[in-house]
Amino acid sequence: MQLSTFLDRFNEPETLKMAKLGRELREKGVDVIDLSLGEPDFDTPTHIKDAAIQAIHDNWTHYTPVSGFLDLREAVCSKLKRDNHVDYKPENIVVSTGAKQSLANAVLALVDQDDEVVIPTPFWVTYSELVKIALGKVVLVHSKASNGFKISAAELEAAITPATKLFLFSSPCNPSGAVYSREELIALGEVLKKHPQIYILSDEIYEYINYVGEHFSIAQIPELKERVIIVNGLSKGFAMTGWRLGYIAANTKVAKACEKVQGQFTSGTNSITQKAAVTALTTDLRPSKEMTAEFTRRRKRVMELMHEIPGLVCGEPEGAFYVFPDVSSYFGKSDGKTVIHNANDLCMYLLQNAHVTSVMGDAFGEPTCVRFSFANSMEKIEEGWSRIKQALTKLK
Repeated sequence: MQLSTFLDRFNEPETLKMAKLGRELREKGVDVIDLSLGEPDFDTPTHIKDAAIQAIHDNWTHYTPVSGFLDLREAVCSKLKRDNHVDYKPENIVVSTGAKQSLANAVLALVDQDDEVVIPTPFWVTYSELVKIALGKVVLVHSKASNGFKISAAELEAAITPATKLFLFSSPCNPSGAVYSREELIALGEVLKKHPQIYILSDEIYEYINYVGEHFSIAQIPELKERVIIVNGLSKGFAMTGWRLGYIAANTKVAKACEKVQGQFTSGTNSITQKAAVTALTTDLRPSKEMTAEFTRRRKRVMELMHEIPGLVCGEPEGAFYVFPDVSSYFGKSDGKTVIHNANDLCMYLLQNAHVTSVMGDAFGEPTCVRFSFANSMEKIEEGWSRIKQALTKLK
């Protein structure tokens, strides 16, 4: 008996794979420091948890509408108006079980076989795999570290063909931490204005974790708004990873298409999470701002620790909570037992010898880099980088 060939179209996310390897070592009694997963190490704010508890007492425990409760979709519209200065109505919003499902809904609703999807590198690991699931063609535009891992308007223009259906990107970016400025997005927008057949899928899940100024959404460009699908959620900015809630804002045709896709997979999102999300989106943002302030402090310390290690080349991230150094100076080196041929080897070497998890850059489209998270306590970060430094000094 054979499994479906559908499984051959895509790969297991490397982020989850490395976390799994780390857990397996930890279960054997090894003290593993996790610098791989993108999960804030903060607890969900109390006022949001209280809202969820109240929702249970109020018996919000039944099936939910596929696109989400009306009050939540109204809350999303209010948030988008408050933070992003864009106007949407509830019929433009679809709430999903995490931003990953929001992305999947959108890609499956838009991409046909052989449609081309332009994705700048580095990119979150799931982007390319979703396109493959939809039988589309991934077109990578390799950015340069010297340009902050951001593509230019000319590079975008060069990647577009008559078969291009979708431009898919994130800002702030996972894994590089790159943040496209208003001016940079306007420049990309000038290119996209010339190609009305192209939709724009803008992943803004790290919106609140921004170290360089106010977040600008490409949907704020009036001529593009109808073609933009904003993806956002609660996991990063509100420390609500396990609650599983994401959403899109899009024109009604796309929103209805995403609702149709979701209706056959999961139907409506968890009712208690939705009620808590209304509180998260419409009340005090102070906890989110305090969390970003702590990430700012950690970013500074991680940069200091990295600069103590010869051979790691990395610019300072502008958003998110990762550093993405080029580690190619270690390729070809050995500790006498293990030879480092590539970033994958280096990640496994650090896991086995330093007991620190990370993610190889190949998963993000940049094979000379490695992603390290600083969504961990300062104590764990300092201990992790001390171990990394010690392990790398053994490579000659």
